[in-house]
Parts: sequence; C-alpha cells; structure tokens
Amino acid sequence: MAKKVKKRKEIKRKLLHKYRLVILNENTFEEKISFKLSRLNVFVTGSLFMIALIGLTTLLIAFTPLREYIPGYSSTRLKKQATELTYKTDSLVRTLNYTNKYLDNIRMVLKGDIENTVVNRDSLFQQYKLDPSTVDLNPIKEDSLLRAEVALEDKYNLFERVIDKKNLVLFAPVTGEISMRYEPKEKHYAVDVTAIRDSPVKAIANGTVIFSEWTADTGYVIILEHEGGLLSVYKHNGSLSKFQGDIVRGGEVIASVGNTGEFTTGPHLHFELWDNGTPIDPLNYIDFN
Repeated sequence: MAKKVKKRKEIKRKLLHKYRLVILNENTFEEKISFKLSRLNVFVTGSLFMIALIGLTTLLIAFTPLREYIPGYSSTRLKKQATELTYKTDSLVRTLNYTNKYLDNIRMVLKGDIENTVVNRDSLFQQYKLDPSTVDLNPIKEDSLLRAEVALEDKYNLFERVIDKKNLVLFAPVTGEISMRYEPKEKHYAVDVTAIRDSPVKAIANGTVIFSEWTADTGYVIILEHEGGLLSVYKHNGSLSKFQGDIVRGGEVIASVGNTGEFTTGPHLHFELWDNGTPIDPLNYIDFN
C-alpha cells in the first residue's frame, strides 16, 4: 500500500515539476524569452491545440468549398446539378428524336418519295366498303333539316376552301395552266403550273418558313408550315424572297417563278400540299386559273 502511495506521489511530482524553457542569443548568450513549464501544462496545452485544430478543420470542411476537394465526397449542390443535367439530357434526347423525325418528313417532301403504305392507305378500307344496294339512302327528317341548315350556311360563306375544317383560307400561289396534274401512281405528288418567268409566287396561307434553300434536283425550294400540320412546297423557283424562320401571311410574295433545277422543263411552279406527312391533291383546294 505504501508503495502505491509513493508511486502516485512520484507521478504527481513529475507532472507538476517545473521546467524552464529559455531562448538565448547564440552569440552573447543573452536570455531573450523564458517559459516555466510542467509536463501537465504541456499535455493540457497540446491537447487543447489538437482539439482546436480538429474543430477548425471540421468547420472548414463543413462550411467552405474545400470539402469538394476531398476524394469521394459529393456535395449537395453537385448532386442537384447532376440531377438537373440528367433531366435536361433526357429532354434533349426526346427533342432530338422529334427533330430527327421532323427532318425525315422534310427530307421525304424534298425527295417526293413516300412509303407505299401511305400512298395505298385507301386500299386498307376497301374491305369495309358498303354495298349501296344494301343501304337505305332515303334521307330521314333530321338529315333533311341538317342539309338545309348547312346549305344556308354555305350560301353566305365567303371562304369555301377549307381542309379538314381547320378554317384555312388557301390562296393560289400562281395563276396559269396546269401542265401536269397530281399523279400519285407515278410518284408525282404535285401540280405543275406554267407561268411567266419572274412572276410572283405567293404563300397559300399564314405560316412559317421551315426550308428555303437551293437543291440540285429542284432548284430553289421553299417550304411553309401552316396550321394543323399542313405543309406547302414550292419548287423550281427563280429566286427566294423569304428565308428559314420567317413568318409569312397568306398571299404574301415568297419567291418568283423560275426554271431552276435538273428536273425542270421550263418556267413553272411545282406545287405540293402535305397534310400531316401525307400528300394531297392541291386541285381539290386551290383554283389555279
């Protein structure tokens, strides 16, 4: 027991024993600074210094951008940016796919080539065609009243030419003789209208110019996009007055009649109408005379 007490006193004496730390001038041995230290003071001071250093490091990592330089650490801001970029990437992929499909349609219009399934789509309904002899064609009372109402409305309707009830008034792009009609079996999805060279070519309706360039086959070409997915195509022009992105009004001059392109046979306008990717006969909606 006595030995334990003696050992404790010895440890206490060593911890509290005073030491003097002196800083001297090397040449004159003049005392500059001196400190009175003990092992306990050194231990406590060192511990406090280490705690303060750890606390300061923690604060720097938690509240400054330095934490981003720690390998494997990912900040909340970076996670948010990564999430936003992921959503933007998905949106860009969808937009790119839509744009590619749109460009494929424009390319198809320029080449005048469409799938047979589109051209021959009417044959799909052939099997469902009704035999008129089996149908009672006598109008009922309600049908007669409806016909009279429609006839009255048409009598005072100034705008007779509409497509699928989209209320589009279609102007004639040029006036002249039809040199070649709409012949889908021969892959001629247009009407060719002869006209005097440099005659103005007008927009058939309000729309946006989505293509206005030179092509080797059909010369100067301009394509307008109208309401409801309707496209109007003007080929073999002598010059173009509007460019891609321009907004045009119905009846506004967009080009001039010419004889440009490899497949031209003289001054004329090669005019096409496309309804949601399907060619339609312009003569059903426009009077070129």
